[in-house]
Amino acid sequence: MSEPAGHGQTVESIRRSLAARLKAAGSDAAELDARLLVGAALGLDLTGMVTGAKRALTKDEADHLERLTQRRLAGEPVARILGVKEFWGLPLHLSAATLVPRPDTETVVERALELLRADGVAERALRIADLGTGSGAILLALLSELPNAHGFATDISTEALQTASRNATALGFADRTTWIECDYGRGLVGAFELIVSNPPYIPSADVAGLDIEVRAHDPRAALDGGADGLDAYRALISQSAGLLTSGGFLVVEVGQGQSGDVEALMTASALSPTGPPKADLGGIPRAVSARRLPR
Repeated sequence: MSEPAGHGQTVESIRRSLAARLKAAGSDAAELDARLLVGAALGLDLTGMVTGAKRALTKDEADHLERLTQRRLAGEPVARILGVKEFWGLPLHLSAATLVPRPDTETVVERALELLRADGVAERALRIADLGTGSGAILLALLSELPNAHGFATDISTEALQTASRNATALGFADRTTWIECDYGRGLVGAFELIVSNPPYIPSADVAGLDIEVRAHDPRAALDGGADGLDAYRALISQSAGLLTSGGFLVVEVGQGQSGDVEALMTASALSPTGPPKADLGGIPRAVSARRLPR
């Protein structure tokens, strides 16, 4: 029986050869992917990979790495393979019911914090709601920055809420979070100073054309926003208008070209946009925000 690819190679040499394989296959982050996969297969963090760079892989390690590599070459995201993704500096566990958190979504966190800090309320005992929380990424990032806030997270998926709750516990936020299984804000009561959401916003006809890493591995329910991509906003914006405190903020993620339509929905629900949408690192308007004006 032939030896597996990589058997006998050093940690450093297999990392380099794997990066080359992934790059040849079209990976945009071949070096990072290779480092993460080698680290996962060998149980090494970055320091361990550096200090152990010259040691040879065992047969079992080479076999394990090759299995992970084949999954990546087939289009499975590294975050799915590892079962964890960093967001806002926080390690978040994933499940089949949750999206892989993306850097674009950090724009929502940034805008929310800007609004609260400019309003001078960031240190208060705020009530924050995250509608359609998934892995809990947005809510947990906000709780990491707002030490006196309590977060209420909703999702229609029991599995997603279990995943988010696991993340909250791992990060030490269990006593500052409440989980509600419902459709967006339908099961919430009381008033909230901040509501955030990253709802599904891909038009139904466009889902099949998404990159394989997304269409084949992210839950369709977290992607498909209906015929025009705006179904979720129609529901959650009108619900949020009745849940916000006087002066409370709503911040949502939107897809490319959707900011104007979402702002119009906010205005129709008597919410006042708080300025131009905040762009992500790619320059795309990504976080749309509005405020319930005092009445």
